[in-house]
Amino acid sequence: MSVLVTGAYGAGKSQFIRTLSEVPVVSTERRITRPVDAGEKATTTVAMDYGRFTLGKDILHLKGTPGQERFDFMWEILGREADGCLFLIDCAAQDGPASAASMLRGLNFLDSLPLVVVANKQDLPNAVNIAHIRRLLDLPRQTLIMPCVATRKSSVRQVVKQLVELIP
Repeated sequence: MSVLVTGAYGAGKSQFIRTLSEVPVVSTERRITRPVDAGEKATTTVAMDYGRFTLGKDILHLKGTPGQERFDFMWEILGREADGCLFLIDCAAQDGPASAASMLRGLNFLDSLPLVVVANKQDLPNAVNIAHIRRLLDLPRQTLIMPCVATRKSSVRQVVKQLVELIP
C-alpha cells in the first residue's frame, strides 16, 4: 500500500515517517535558504521522504510531501499512486491549523482517497483540540481526525492503523 503523508510546512511529516519506518528513511531535506521560512527549523523537504512499515501482512510505503508551496508540484505527483492519505496539522503553531485549512482545500485529488486528518503535536501545552480543527477545516462528521505525537511510535502506529482500516 502507498500512503501519502502530507500537510503544511512544519506539520511533522518527516518526523512522522522517521518514527515509524523500518528502513533508513530516504530524505530530500535540505538546509533552508530563505530566512523568512526558517522559524525553528534548519531544514525543509524539497522533493519527498520515503519510509516503509509493516502492519500485519501489509507493507506500507510512506511517501512524505514537501510542505512549502513552492514545491507543490510534488503533492499531486506523490498522490497519484496513493491508496490513502494522512494529512498532518501542526496543532501547536499559531498559524498551523489555518495554513492547513488553506492547503487542504486546494488538494482536489484527495477527494478520491481515504483520509485521516492527523492533529499532530498534541503533547504541547498550546495545541488546539480536535473539535477546533474540525470547525476550522469545515470537515464532514465522517472524516476521521486523530490526535498524534509524531515522535511517539505508538501514536504514529495507531494513526496508520486507522488509515489502513479505511482503505478498501
